[in-house]
Amino acid sequence: MYPEYPYYGQKKETKTVPIAFPPQHQNRMPGFEYEMNPRPISENPNYKSGNRLKDKVAIITGGDSGIGRAVAYSFVKEGAKVVIVYLNEHRDAMETANRIKELGGECLLIAADLTEENNSILVAKQTMQRFGKIDILINNHAVQYVQKSILDITKEQLEHTFKTNIFSFFYLIKAVLPYLKEGSSIINTASITAYSGFKELLDYSSTKGAIISFTRSLSLSLVNKRIRVNAVAPGSFWTPLIPASFSEKKVMTFGTDSPYKRAGQPFELAPAYVYLASDDSGFTTGEVIHVNGGQMVTT
Repeated sequence: MYPEYPYYGQKKETKTVPIAFPPQHQNRMPGFEYEMNPRPISENPNYKSGNRLKDKVAIITGGDSGIGRAVAYSFVKEGAKVVIVYLNEHRDAMETANRIKELGGECLLIAADLTEENNSILVAKQTMQRFGKIDILINNHAVQYVQKSILDITKEQLEHTFKTNIFSFFYLIKAVLPYLKEGSSIINTASITAYSGFKELLDYSSTKGAIISFTRSLSLSLVNKRIRVNAVAPGSFWTPLIPASFSEKKVMTFGTDSPYKRAGQPFELAPAYVYLASDDSGFTTGEVIHVNGGQMVTT
């Protein structure tokens, strides 16, 4: 279903009204989608499938909600079977799995802390046991913590952010790579902050910059195997990370400083992943797709 969303696309005369969210904050990371108001929009009601991922098997981390959920729905509509890896957001994960079932798709849920390398090995093994192959890996999970100064970033926070946002990407790719074949695709979720920076997200922005370099270097490493490695760099998108990390005041204006005067919705990002996962992008590797509502970045 396409949920009612009174804030979306409203216009007054000829000018687009900045879209504002109600004040809200969740005191936990990475956040829960079922508590958000309004809920993110994960599906495009006018989406047309081309069966571009027919019979493919995709692992999607952070697939329980936000961007990962939207990608999972689009992949299933394109014919893929999906493995959704998530931390502890069980209610969101079950909601996603139920919707995938309604869409006629197949889904395997795996709750795992990917900062532990052994868990990536388990994810790869469980995927092979269930589906017998792996064609696509989407590294999409992340955490972010707002701090006013570098002096406020503790050793524990710094290590946790890097372990979650970049170390785990290494771990999962290492675990999955032996099962990938020619034509397989790895897609990493980066961020506009890797290019524009963000003064209150120093460690998060640093990991996103690392993801860009990692993507480009790994693409060179795997090009002879014809395994493609690309990234997507979202701008401001309405996902559980936002109320989980920003204050109520910041949430109320989130995304309104973009040229579109609003935050993006997850379904608007999913087609970039479909493109990079499909044969349509067979000659594309080491690239970053920017989906950010017109925010200018220097690449």
